[in-house]
Amino acid sequence: MQWCFSRLLFLSLSLFSLVPLAQAEVRVLTSIKPLQLIAAAVQDGVGQPEVLLPAGASPHHYALRPSDVRRLREADLLYWIGPDMEAFLPRVLESRDKPQVAVQDLPDMHLRHFGDDAQHHGDHDHDHDHDHRPGSLDAHLWLLPANARVIATRMAADLATLDTANAGRYAANLKAFEMRLNALDERIRQRLATLPQRPYFVFHEAYDYFEQAYGLRHAGVFSVLTEVQPGARHVAAMREQLQQAGPSCVFSEPPLRPRLAETLTAGLPVRLAELDALGGDLSLTATGYERLLENLASGLAECLGSL
Repeated sequence: MQWCFSRLLFLSLSLFSLVPLAQAEVRVLTSIKPLQLIAAAVQDGVGQPEVLLPAGASPHHYALRPSDVRRLREADLLYWIGPDMEAFLPRVLESRDKPQVAVQDLPDMHLRHFGDDAQHHGDHDHDHDHDHRPGSLDAHLWLLPANARVIATRMAADLATLDTANAGRYAANLKAFEMRLNALDERIRQRLATLPQRPYFVFHEAYDYFEQAYGLRHAGVFSVLTEVQPGARHVAAMREQLQQAGPSCVFSEPPLRPRLAETLTAGLPVRLAELDALGGDLSLTATGYERLLENLASGLAECLGSL
């Protein structure tokens, strides 16, 4: 009897070893929401990427929690912009032993540097808290559709390598993403081409890639540290810019509008509005990245078109 039981146990274990184990979902972690949205398009129907920074957190200044460090080490694939954006990451990533990609270093990535257009940026009142010094990399690279294609292509290749069973699905998702992006690119181009040539100002120089793609140009940057109230001379200089511009828009970023905004624009023919470069309130869907670009185009069109 003991011999029969042992024999049956051996056969059961042998048969079990012949059955392929279901492959666990590849855990993808991105540093910021825009990269998560691109990853969601590639992983559609297979998995759901995670994001490190919570909504409203600044990628320029973020303090990692122990739980964040744990997630960074455990994710199968990690995507971040690079040290020019998430300066808090390089040190902790030294101990990571799984694949990680700083997308700013990908081949074929189109990169801009602050001050590339000297005439455009020469009169701006810069706050260098975000390392927006002339010549430094403009790391808001996800706002150029061509760069999103490069990022998605790399993600699809990485996922196919780790999850060969779904390689065909990743390739199909990538192709669908590229086709949707091509169509969206043309729609945005047509919509913004009809805008009246009105000046607009921003509180954060984050939109140059998007502007480059669609032939736009902001008139100035009111870079203000949230924790430091600018002096009277500084405020007067900014108001003078607005007075000279005439009817215009001033765009801030959610979740908080600078306290200075109302004071700066009081009594002037200026509209206050928002542009969200990070897409903080967007749902995680296969079309989330397209929605991010659409929202930027709509924000610009609605404000400038109302002047």
